[in-house]
Amino acid sequence: MADPSSYRPKPGQIPDSPGVYKFRDEHRRVIYVGKAKNLRQRVANYFQDLANLHPRTRTMVTTAASVEWTVVSTEVEALQLEYSWIKEFDPRFNVKYRDDKSYPYLAVTLNEEFPRVQVMRGAKKKGVRYFGPYGHAWAIRETVDLMLRVFPVRTCSAGVFKNAARTGRPCLLGYIGKCSAPCVGRVTPEEHRELAEDFCDFMAGRTGTYIRRLEKDMIQAAEEMEYERAARLRDDAEALKRAMEKSAVVLADATDADLIAVAEDELEAALQIFHVRGGRVRGQRGWVTDKVEAVDTSGLVEHALQQLYGEERGDAVPKEVLVPALPEDAEAVSQWLAERRGSQVSLRIPQRGDKKDLMVTVQRNAQQALGLHKTKRASDLTTRSRALEEIAEALGLDTAPLRIECYDISHLQGDDVVASMVVFEDGLARKSEYRRFQIKGFEGQDDVRSMHEVIGRRFKRYLQDKERTGEWEETPETVPAATGPAPVPAATGPVPAPALTAASPDDEPEPREDDGRPKRFAYPPQLVVVDGGQPQVAAAKRALDELGIDDIAVCGLAKRLEEVWLPDDDDPVVLPRSSEGLYLLQRVRDEAHRFAITYQRAKRAKRIRSSPLDDVTGLGETRKQALIKHFGSVKKLRQATIDEICEVPGIGRRTAESVAAALASTAPAAPAVNTATGEIIEEDDGGSS
Repeated sequence: MADPSSYRPKPGQIPDSPGVYKFRDEHRRVIYVGKAKNLRQRVANYFQDLANLHPRTRTMVTTAASVEWTVVSTEVEALQLEYSWIKEFDPRFNVKYRDDKSYPYLAVTLNEEFPRVQVMRGAKKKGVRYFGPYGHAWAIRETVDLMLRVFPVRTCSAGVFKNAARTGRPCLLGYIGKCSAPCVGRVTPEEHRELAEDFCDFMAGRTGTYIRRLEKDMIQAAEEMEYERAARLRDDAEALKRAMEKSAVVLADATDADLIAVAEDELEAALQIFHVRGGRVRGQRGWVTDKVEAVDTSGLVEHALQQLYGEERGDAVPKEVLVPALPEDAEAVSQWLAERRGSQVSLRIPQRGDKKDLMVTVQRNAQQALGLHKTKRASDLTTRSRALEEIAEALGLDTAPLRIECYDISHLQGDDVVASMVVFEDGLARKSEYRRFQIKGFEGQDDVRSMHEVIGRRFKRYLQDKERTGEWEETPETVPAATGPAPVPAATGPVPAPALTAASPDDEPEPREDDGRPKRFAYPPQLVVVDGGQPQVAAAKRALDELGIDDIAVCGLAKRLEEVWLPDDDDPVVLPRSSEGLYLLQRVRDEAHRFAITYQRAKRAKRIRSSPLDDVTGLGETRKQALIKHFGSVKKLRQATIDEICEVPGIGRRTAESVAAALASTAPAAPAVNTATGEIIEEDDGGSS
């Protein structure tokens, strides 16, 4: 690990001009490329105290061995040079979007004497007009098949074309009217090129002209009683309309725009792009990237714009680019896009109307793409095995933790404090063994104390069951499992009680065996993960030590910087950003958080729906509703006298006295206040109806 101070430039050596800088490692490989309005200010930020740097930036500067820079005239030049260097050097610490597949385009080879319509993938070629990208090649072929009725452009390969020219016989499409057969001289090169250009105009969105022309010719043919020709023109117009229907209108003003949306978490980001031409979605693509540098949404957008338009010119860069966040140097990026297009480009965030609604759709696609990517990654056996091995290596475990339990605390400003426990076996969630708890040892907000209580309760019951049943020996025999259920200890006694039971009637009920006894845990975990940093880890370790348990590893995952904390260590373990082990720990932690907050919200909703009348013995739902209907609210009922309560049909004096006593004992000490608005909350509703 290099010391950044060993290669820090001398004061005043760095110019205060726009430019691009490169960090190189000890082998002179470029590991990071960046740009700046002011090189002196930007580069100096990398040489501050390491503790103040983002973990990813800290890793980069300690991997580097030198830094160099190039001065340019403008920020636009810096943007272009940064893109060129990233493409040339492929730095390991720069965000690079990777396509999850090769998207097909509809291409027209205008660079040939007889242009050809075909499906193309890969790098774009000069002189070829592209439309798309499309999600599937069959979608392109369906569209082309419909349009060849009106624009019979050549679609055959060079070999088929030459063979037809040699034999003087066109292919099948030439016989059925879906090719103008330039190979045998039915049309001149100029006429065929005009057909190809009309095809391109229609695909570019100028559709109305051709349909109106076909309909006009159809009417004229009908008036001249050329009914066969009129029917053919009618079918041609219908074919073009069907081709248009395959891409629905999303923007009514025939807008040409690209919409970009980003879905991200701490480690990865997914990007989705909708290409809208003539108000219709003409193409869609998606990328996924690892967040290898300290970058926010605006930075991800800037990298995406560079990758999208770095090789494009002319109409391939749309008039409008709609993004979820503007890049840091939005003006320079807009100018760079305008230079590539040859005219003004609007780069902005949609605020209202159809464009904002469409952006919501693009964002939803990005979220789904990120979720699908994570699902595929989590379901891969090899990946899961590697993740468990990386965790074992990073935490110094003797074996891979085949069973991991993760705990999280959830509350709302100290109220309804609950905890969750989730279980992962062989890297997969085992939801049947999730548990949830109420914190009942104390009141108020104290995550560290709550964590100590939960860990203590879970493993105290485990020890009690172990002692009572004798199910586990001192050194239990386990059967390693690469797939399927986790290893099960050798059983020597009857089926035990669970390792953990509900803390109170409100906790989640235990799954039951066929004989009615609570279902047992398979075996104790090899690793306990807590959501939090050093304090929470210390509390969990202390709870295990108090119970005499020393064969279960403990770690914590701090959400802000994704650092892994171990007991008694002053410094965290920082797993590599590409580590499958870190990804698995993150999934476990996020699942525990989801499970805890779901339970906390359910308890809070139940408490809010409760009523002081629920505690009145013998007062059923019908009479509660009668009281509320008579007085209008619990607040007014609380102010009523016993005689006034007796006036309600079905309420006797004894019941009225019980109601008055219950309401008096639950009278609020002060008016409730909505913390979001500052308004005093009137007590208007009367209970659980």
